[in-house]
Amino acid sequence: MHTDDRFLRALQGSARAWRLAFERHLKANGLTMAGWNALTAVAGSPEPPSQRELARRLGVDGATLVTTLDRLVAGGFVRRDSEPGDRRVKRIALTPQGETVAGHVHAEAAALRRTTVARLDANAMAAAAAVLEELQRLLEGA
Repeated sequence: MHTDDRFLRALQGSARAWRLAFERHLKANGLTMAGWNALTAVAGSPEPPSQRELARRLGVDGATLVTTLDRLVAGGFVRRDSEPGDRRVKRIALTPQGETVAGHVHAEAAALRRTTVARLDANAMAAAAAVLEELQRLLEGA
């Protein structure tokens, strides 16, 4: 197998394995990856974003976000608040349960990262990171 084939297979396989491991933690907390992305975007906002702002930030269309938000509202993680003066605009805010779950999942993700990375050689990781950063730069410029 050529080195570039081996590299791309390893990249895809490790990204998939990482995603699946993380998704197990999300599922145990009642979340999907889309829900987690929305939850962390709301948590990282200085003020509750509008649905339109959140969709733009996540790079998804409004209809896709509505479905994700419906699930998050049903799960008790976020709420939709009407904008004073313009009831058409909905602001998305974390509930206390959403804040708790976001903090818990963030801690689980950090622990997963620490326990996994601790078993890898630091020099090899630095070299791999440099290669991946260069790959990203090349692809974004393509």
